Amino acid sequence: MRGLHLERHKTDRIGWLRAAVLGANDGIVSTASLIVGVAASNAASGEIMVAGVAGLVAGAMSMAAGEYVSVSSQADTERADLERERKELAADSHFEHEELAATYIKRGLDVELAKQVAHQLMAHDALATHAREELGITDMTTARPVQAAFASAGTFAVGAAMPLLTVLFTPSAALIPVVVGTSIGFLALLGGFGAKAGGAPVIKAAIRVTFWGALAMGLTAGVGALFGAVV
Repeated sequence: MRGLHLERHKTDRIGWLRAAVLGANDGIVSTASLIVGVAASNAASGEIMVAGVAGLVAGAMSMAAGEYVSVSSQADTERADLERERKELAADSHFEHEELAATYIKRGLDVELAKQVAHQLMAHDALATHAREELGITDMTTARPVQAAFASAGTFAVGAAMPLLTVLFTPSAALIPVVVGTSIGFLALLGGFGAKAGGAPVIKAAIRVTFWGALAMGLTAGVGALFGAVV
């Protein structure tokens, strides 16, 4: 007897992977760009550090607030849809049964089997079945605002800490090239990790992330140098 073959897919990682990579990427890019921009204006090392720390705190809170508001809106919509579905099941269970059976017929089941499947699933948990089949809502995909807020803030702070640590151990004269170089390296590693975990091409993801990060730091450095010269 041959052993059971277990398939390993990557799609179950998309939600948390996207949030983690996005948060850390934003933390690196925004904080490194802020540090480089302030440094290009000929600011003192203490001022550069204050700006970086302020950027970390503000960015983490902004990510948390944005995720909380966004995911809360999604959760509100899910609750409204579930309540509507609950009322429809109570008002006309027969129609909902036929509707569910029609869904399975469209997926390839014959009429009798589709009706049997619909009947058994609705007998087990009618609301959960319709939520999954009609609305695409499952326990794994249910919106969780608080968790999303903490995850976004945490990953942003981790990413932002990388260029800040670089500032602590780098002489002022070499600050800009070292922060830019290490941040691009961090971004490349992050992009490669995210691609590897998600089963995507590593080199392509690393290039994409580092390109936009380098562009952001370059533009911010230009703005800092311009206003530093004016002031």
